[in-house]
Amino acid sequence: MIVDIGGGTTEVAVISLGGIVTCHSIRVAGDKMDSAISDFIKKKYNLAIGEQTAEEIKIKIGVALPEKDYYPPSTPPSKGRAPQKLMEVRGRDLILGLPRNIKISSNEVCEAISDVLAEIIQVIKLVLRDTPPELSADVMQKGLVLSGGGSLLRNIQELIAKSVGVPAILSEEPLLCVAKGTGVMLESLDIYKSTIMAKK
Repeated sequence: MIVDIGGGTTEVAVISLGGIVTCHSIRVAGDKMDSAISDFIKKKYNLAIGEQTAEEIKIKIGVALPEKDYYPPSTPPSKGRAPQKLMEVRGRDLILGLPRNIKISSNEVCEAISDVLAEIIQVIKLVLRDTPPELSADVMQKGLVLSGGGSLLRNIQELIAKSVGVPAILSEEPLLCVAKGTGVMLESLDIYKSTIMAKK
């Protein structure tokens, strides 16, 4: 089973014997996470931020599961507790129209993107529901593979494993593996022709 969380779409598929058994795609991925972060900051802090800033927040402090309280640098966190991260964000105050700085925590980012992640998990569950029982057992045993830039979000593997009950493994090169795989298929078109031409 492969889950590709890209910029515009999330594709989930179960592949067996070189063919797609079941698949589903939704227009919910990294860009929707950026929009959710931007909307959250607008509602909570009356601050307008750009798309690039929202993406930077997601990359630097974005997290799929809430973290423990923030610890000042002088206080080391206790074992097994990851301190939540803070980031200074600059934007335009919606009331005064002037530039303003705020500090946002990783837990706030988690809250902002929770609905987007819930939609992605729902699609994974939908594909698992449509998967034949024999293959479901294999997926349960071997787990699902995450690819795409969205899979680099911290703790997303734990969130999926916890919500779906299937181990989640991050692919070796999440950002490049889809492009590299396409290249391999193009080099061996005669082998993969039936898979590519299959109507789904």
